[in-house]
Amino acid sequence: MHKLWKKIVVFFMCFEMILSADVVQAGAEEAICEPEQLYALSACLMDADTCRVLFEKEGNVHRANASTTKIMTLILTLERANPDETVVVSERASRQPDVQLNMNSGEKYRLEDLCYSMMLESHNDSAVAIAEHVGGSVEDFAVLMNEKAGELGCEQTYFITPNGLDESDGTNFHGTSAVDLAKIMSYCILRSPKSEKFLDITRTQSYSFQDLSGKRSFSCQNHNAFLQMMDGALSGKTGFTADAGYCYVGALRRDGRTFVVALLGCGWPNNKTYKWKDCKKLFSYGIDNYDYQTYAQPLGSWEYAVAGGAASSGDPYELPVVRLDEENHEPIRLLLRSDERISCEEHLAFEPEAPVTLGQKSGEVRYYLEKADGTRQLLYCAGIYAGNEVETKNMAFYMRFLLKRFFD
Repeated sequence: MHKLWKKIVVFFMCFEMILSADVVQAGAEEAICEPEQLYALSACLMDADTCRVLFEKEGNVHRANASTTKIMTLILTLERANPDETVVVSERASRQPDVQLNMNSGEKYRLEDLCYSMMLESHNDSAVAIAEHVGGSVEDFAVLMNEKAGELGCEQTYFITPNGLDESDGTNFHGTSAVDLAKIMSYCILRSPKSEKFLDITRTQSYSFQDLSGKRSFSCQNHNAFLQMMDGALSGKTGFTADAGYCYVGALRRDGRTFVVALLGCGWPNNKTYKWKDCKKLFSYGIDNYDYQTYAQPLGSWEYAVAGGAASSGDPYELPVVRLDEENHEPIRLLLRSDERISCEEHLAFEPEAPVTLGQKSGEVRYYLEKADGTRQLLYCAGIYAGNEVETKNMAFYMRFLLKRFFD
């Protein structure tokens, strides 16, 4: 009987181990795998709505970025100039290297036509002509580009040319980071007052125009092949130079979610298609793993008895109370992976002593994104403020109390 009992115990122990192994295996199968074996030296997948980086590979490294620069040139032009303005081609613009529209010095063009030339065919001479027209010179236009990059929170961006050709000025070389480039594209397609026009131009498949004399005619074709590769592709710009390699920045919208991918140094000849493989891998990762979740934490409220304070009733024996309220704010709606969550912490910095003024800041509620790797990111701080005032219980307070008692 004893031997039989031991066999039963061993059987159930083995059975439990098998079940545990199955649970571990199931958990391993559910683990989210981030993109691996990307060709690009630098890569970024970004939520365009919040500019939150969802994935990056050397995302903050400053690198040459070739003609992806032209998205900044275009958005500045759309925001600062009228598309019907006349551009006079300078000698400097006409001498730009390939790829070029082959304009001649002194020719006149409509500004909007040159924008299509710059974005669809990536013409370098058109970019310089545009920059000189809008900024007064290439150098002054570069100042505007860098100022705009700073406004957008770009920290690794230094632009010298409007077309992205490799160049150095002794301070730095022309370039940006994958994260910064994704921020610029996110602004171009969502937050700029000229976002719709930016999308119209960059999504156009073909465009024809003439110089203003009517003597020369041109036809441009869009070289952004990714627009036909995935459903929801919104916009993008390719680029290549000897220093930069193949580069790309593009945007895609699917089921209300807008993603941006930026790639720098994504192969050199003859590896022109590497950027499309990386794009598909990164966009697919975003689509498959990130969905909107809403965090609507009820607003906090706290009450404290205030020492040395005067009660509103005028009773010197009553201990006054101050109410602290969290400032009203919208629920947080964020693209999250299944292994991410939002949390909040209260941080009160209130001394329960009179006097307390109405609206006095007394702390904050901090909202965090809790990531799968155990790190967290601060999302938002909501202030905590006094909802009523409490005066100090002084001689005047006691005098009012005594007078009221005497006359009542």
